[in-house]
Amino acid sequence: MAAAIRNSMLIVVVISGWSALFAAAKPPAPPVYCDDTGCVLSNAYGAWVDRQLCRTGQVVFPTTEEELRVAVSDARRERFKAKAASGFSHTIPKLACPPPENSVVISTAKYNSRIEVDVANRRVTADAGVGLRDLIDKVEAAGLSLVAAPYWEGVSIGGLISTGSHGSSWWGRGGAVHDHVESLSLVVPAPATEGHAKVVTLRRGDPLFNAASVSLGLLGIISQVTLSLEPSFKRRITYAFRDDSTFQDRFMDHAWKHEFADITWFPSQHQAAFRFDDRVPLNTSGDGFNDFIGFQSNLMAVSMAVRALEKAFDESRNVKGKCATASTELAYKKTIANGLRSNNLLFTGYPVVGRQGRMQTSGSCQHSSASDPFSSCAWDPRIQGLFFYETTAFFSPQSFKSFILDVKRLRDMNPDNFCGVDNYNGFMIRFVKRSESLLGQPEDSVVVDFNYYRASDPSTPRLNQDVWEEVEQMAFVKYGARPHWAKNRNVAFVGVQGKYPGFEEFLSAMKELDPEGMFQSPWSDEVIYGKETVKGDGCALEGLCICSEDRHCNPSKGIDIGEAEKKMVKFLKPNKAVIILQGRFAGRKAVIVRAFDDGTRERPYGHCLVAGIAKYPKKVIRKDSAKKTAKKSRVKPFLKLVNYNHIMPTRYTLDVDLKDVVTLDALQSRDKKVTASKDTKARFEERFKTGKNRWFFTKLRF
Repeated sequence: MAAAIRNSMLIVVVISGWSALFAAAKPPAPPVYCDDTGCVLSNAYGAWVDRQLCRTGQVVFPTTEEELRVAVSDARRERFKAKAASGFSHTIPKLACPPPENSVVISTAKYNSRIEVDVANRRVTADAGVGLRDLIDKVEAAGLSLVAAPYWEGVSIGGLISTGSHGSSWWGRGGAVHDHVESLSLVVPAPATEGHAKVVTLRRGDPLFNAASVSLGLLGIISQVTLSLEPSFKRRITYAFRDDSTFQDRFMDHAWKHEFADITWFPSQHQAAFRFDDRVPLNTSGDGFNDFIGFQSNLMAVSMAVRALEKAFDESRNVKGKCATASTELAYKKTIANGLRSNNLLFTGYPVVGRQGRMQTSGSCQHSSASDPFSSCAWDPRIQGLFFYETTAFFSPQSFKSFILDVKRLRDMNPDNFCGVDNYNGFMIRFVKRSESLLGQPEDSVVVDFNYYRASDPSTPRLNQDVWEEVEQMAFVKYGARPHWAKNRNVAFVGVQGKYPGFEEFLSAMKELDPEGMFQSPWSDEVIYGKETVKGDGCALEGLCICSEDRHCNPSKGIDIGEAEKKMVKFLKPNKAVIILQGRFAGRKAVIVRAFDDGTRERPYGHCLVAGIAKYPKKVIRKDSAKKTAKKSRVKPFLKLVNYNHIMPTRYTLDVDLKDVVTLDALQSRDKKVTASKDTKARFEERFKTGKNRWFFTKLRF
């Protein structure tokens, strides 16, 4: 069976690679659609985080700065809410969506004619709607290069600046594009005496510049941006695939040795791909380019087949099938150097050298001709192609290592559980330098980005869903990672305002430039303030809420939690359910009774007192007699002190009060421990008989 799966997937991969080389593509559809009933704004994936349509009464398409000012003025005069959109729309949160009533979307899709290169001062000024590829080509033609750019080129200049888009570098000004902005102009609301709207120009060093450089569209609508440039140069890239055992100890050295370094980690395959990426002189031999495999055009039939296969594996809980495809995918990526081309067609060997403008970003499926109706980007919503979540987190270098070690412990319990993420691109690890922008990164940061399967039906639990929710919570809660503003599920933004030292100053800038909240909406408030949505059945499956009732995780589909409320206030808190990672009870579930965050004299490190299940109860059925039910309901507990590094927190809590039974004193002698164990056993069995917290009383299967 495994061989058949592997062979079928190999055929799909080979056809996919062949079609990417020789097929033209159907370009993505515009994000705005209007008819007699009104207009709908979508994103490139065809679904927002809540899967609800973004409706608005009207959309306007200014072509000049004055037309943009008039559009804002008209909205201000009518007391309408307004949001900016572009011709690309790759934002996952609903930042660009206004309220459905009394609102307008102002699209910069046609405001894209100006790209002025100032060769003498090494700067370029562009309209907000200009596409990144158009700007790069114009800059390179003038003998200059843009140093920083996101890996995906299908974005507008205004959009990538306002959401904090980035490449990878700790060198110079760093990998975030907004840190290379010299000035920008915003159209903001104004009093009637000033025409209801005005253009404000902000330069580096101005009081509001650091707020405006990453603004999420909440201060006004970006009109024009001026970026710094450098003399044209080339890059030399080599991928080295290595064992992943020590990459968490080598990432800083890698980042400082190579200007544009990154790492891609494939956890189920136990491999890490180090990207050795350096600047070289323009006269260095080589005319290669980067055509990243994930951004190439594919035959629609291939994209649909890959999705159908992935969906079949997920719904049948066939983890081995996903692992077969993950192994094949990685082998193919190695063969074609992940999309690097030594010339206009093929990869012939490392290193690959090419001009900065052809190496720094890619996205060939975005720009292809519409002449071929049978090919498209793999995620095009007009076909049943790839459909996935994207989680992106910014870590301090110190917490990044601990995070990776935690993920490895989780992986080592069952490596097959991580095959799903390796079917996409594993864990993409990049580097972003400390920024002065208020919503930029407050320290040199390590960025972790990973994609994973999203079910077509929002109420359907996913294969290994618990694993990916644990990874997500470890990142944003245990290690306090900061979410990328344009990516992530809503739960990633809980408590986000406390993660940015400049957050209050940014709110002050909002009040100064948009005192009436013209550019705010309920959906942007969910992101910027980390607010949860109204909780409904199955909301936690989509990352819209944190489970506090069984219905939030949709028990009818196979997920059940207890009634205890789970709040991400303190991660390792009493009543938090955990999994033991080391020792004789590895893989067993336990509940925290008392936490010692600061350690004790005997144990000068973070640890906790837990009560766990050494032997689980058996499944009770209706026809069981009372005697048999009592026998099946028996639980054998264990009590112990555990290092924080030796447990994996879960999203569950257990509403059983043990603090008067399980104490430090109870561990001091055998007799006291036996007594405490008996009391714990009785309370566990009593809870099990109520039918609540069934997940806690179910043995993990490996």
